[in-house]
Amino acid sequence: MSQTVDRALSILPLLAQGPADLGQVAERLGVHKSTALRLLRTLHEHGLVYRQQDQRYRLGARLFALAQEAVENLDIREIAHPHLAALNERIGHTVHLAVHEEGEVLYIDKVESRYPVRMYSRIGKPVALTVAAVAKLLLADLPEPERRALAAKLDYPLYTPRSTPNAAAFLKELAIVREQGWATDLGGHEESINCVAAPIRGADGRVVAAMSVSAPNVVVTAEELLTLLPLVRRTADDISREYSGTTPPKEASA
Repeated sequence: MSQTVDRALSILPLLAQGPADLGQVAERLGVHKSTALRLLRTLHEHGLVYRQQDQRYRLGARLFALAQEAVENLDIREIAHPHLAALNERIGHTVHLAVHEEGEVLYIDKVESRYPVRMYSRIGKPVALTVAAVAKLLLADLPEPERRALAAKLDYPLYTPRSTPNAAAFLKELAIVREQGWATDLGGHEESINCVAAPIRGADGRVVAAMSVSAPNVVVTAEELLTLLPLVRRTADDISREYSGTTPPKEASA
């Protein structure tokens, strides 16, 4: 990277900490004020910085618009799928990816189990909000007032004796999920199906999606499935880093 570009880019994280005047920018970059001014003017022309009336500079609206546009155009499914496929190849069980949209949690990707017993879930199908592991992760990330409002209006069907019975129990479980950073559904929706899930986070730390591994207990016991949790969380972390841009894209780890 050229020295000029490097210096210009170094201004942005400085201004992210708050407005700064020309002298502060020059001092931080270790350059003469004339050089700093030239860089600031270039960034200003592109809308990346803005000069206030007090002559201090702050980040420009164009930078925020570009960031928002980039986030909106990210395809979490496209980024996650190689990682999901690699995990499926390693462990053999069904892997799901889900997102929270307009009050529903939907499967947006699925890699089938290699075993003869298959799950009926399908891409585009809503999950059972009060019991599904992916739903617990996505809903646990909501601000507390939203979690409470949602819990109060949900129905709590007793799919099995292990289903979440009421709003109080649901909120308690979401608090645990939020604290521990992972979730399970051990026979809560179907007695014969167990599931472990981990969150995928964006650059701001918020949960943007959730991935899970599910298997019938005739293939693997709940206890055996739980031993895969570190691998599931590691896969979710790899997807999170690639999605948020904190590491360059690479082959999916397994």
